Amino acid sequence: MNTTPLAERLRPQTLDDVIGQQHLLGPGKPLRVAFESGEPHSMILWGPPGVGKTTLARLMADSFQAEFIALSAVLSGVKDIREAVERAQVVRANSGRRTILFVDEVHRFNKSQQDAFLPHVESGLFTFIGATTENPSFEVNGALLSRAAVYVLKSLSDEDLDALVDRACIQELDGLDFTPEAKSTLIASADGDGRKLLNNLEIVARAAAANGQPEVDEALLATALAENLRRFDKGGDAFYDQISALHKSVRGSNPDASLYWFVRMLDGGADPRYLARRIIRMAAEDIGLADPRALRLSLDAAETYERLGSPEGELALAEAVVYLACAAKSNAVYNAYNAARAFVAKDKSRPVPEHLRNAPTKLMKELGYGKLYRYAHDEPDAYAAGETYLPDGMREPNWYQPTPRGLEGKIGEKLNFLRTLDREARKNEKK
Repeated sequence: MNTTPLAERLRPQTLDDVIGQQHLLGPGKPLRVAFESGEPHSMILWGPPGVGKTTLARLMADSFQAEFIALSAVLSGVKDIREAVERAQVVRANSGRRTILFVDEVHRFNKSQQDAFLPHVESGLFTFIGATTENPSFEVNGALLSRAAVYVLKSLSDEDLDALVDRACIQELDGLDFTPEAKSTLIASADGDGRKLLNNLEIVARAAAANGQPEVDEALLATALAENLRRFDKGGDAFYDQISALHKSVRGSNPDASLYWFVRMLDGGADPRYLARRIIRMAAEDIGLADPRALRLSLDAAETYERLGSPEGELALAEAVVYLACAAKSNAVYNAYNAARAFVAKDKSRPVPEHLRNAPTKLMKELGYGKLYRYAHDEPDAYAAGETYLPDGMREPNWYQPTPRGLEGKIGEKLNFLRTLDREARKNEKK
C-alpha cells in the first residue's frame, strides 16, 4: 500500500502539469515568462492555502537545476536560517549551482528573522521565494519586499478542482467514479483548496474501497467526510475580505448579499460578538441620522445576542443586518466628524468666546463671562437667530451636510430654515 499522501503523489512535475493560476502561467503571463527567462529572481507567492505555492517554488528550482532548500516559518528559527545559509554556501563552493531558498508562511517570521535573509539575497547567494497566505504589504518587511516580485495566486475554480479530481481518479485511484451530485459536493467541500480536495478525495477513496463501491454517491460522502466548515484564519485576509464584503453589501442596500456574507462569516467561525460590533459601526457610519433607529436596533441586537447566545442570538444580529441594508443611507455625520477631527488636529488652540463661557463666580461675571449669551428658549422658534457659537474669527466650516434621505431630509429642511433666520437677523443688525 502506498503511504505517500495523494497530494504529494500528484504534485506536478512540469509547469504544464499545474492546474489553475493561468493568469500567471498562461502564455506570455508573468510567472511563465519568469520560468522561461533563464534567470530566476526572488519573489513572494501570495495566495490562500492549497493553490500551488510550494509546487511552483519546487518547479522553479527544477527549471534552473538549482539546489532547493525549504524552511517553514512555523517550525524554523534563527538556527535553521543559519544552517540554510551555510548549506547554500557549500553548494556554491562545491558545484557553483544556484540555490533557491523557499520559506513557507514567511509572514510568521519576525522582522529580525526576515532581515537575516537580506544580505544573502543581495549577494546572490540564493534566490528567495517566500509563500504567504497574508497580505505581504502588512506582513513582509519593506526591505525584503522591495527585493522580491509579488505574485498573487487565486483559489482554484470549480473547473480546476473538477480537473484535479479526474486526474487523481485516473492516475492514482484506479478509475474511481462519482455520481454528478457527489462530485459537486466533494468539490464544494474543498472551497478552492486543491490540497484539501485531494485529502478529502483520499479519505473517500478508502471508504469506497472498504465498502466495495466502484462509484461514490452522496450517501458515501456523508459517512466518509465529517462536516467540513469553510474555516478561515480570524486574523487573515479572508476574514477581512469577507467583513469588507458584508459592510459594502449593507452600504449598497442589498439585504440578500448582506445576509449571505453575514452567514458565510458565521459558518467560517467568526465571533458573533465581533460581527455585532461591526454592525453597530455600520449603523453609525453608513445610516447615521437618515435613520437613527438603526443604531438603537443594532445595539439591541448585540444585547440580545449576549442574553441568548448562539444560535438563537444570531437571529437578532441577522435582523439588524437586514434592517441596516434596507434603511436610508447617510454618511454625512461620518464625513463631518472626520473633517472636524482633521481641522482640529491642524488648527491652533482657539479660546472659547466670552459670551459662551461659564460664569459660576463673581470674578468671572465681572470679567464678562456669559454676559452677552442669548438663551435660545427665550427667543422666537427657540432659536437665537444670528448668534455665533464658534471661536472668534473662525468661519462657519459647514462640515455637516445633511442628505435628502430619510429623517436627515427633515433635518436638512430645519437647518435651512434656521440659516434663513440667521441671514435675516444679520441683515437687520447692519441697518
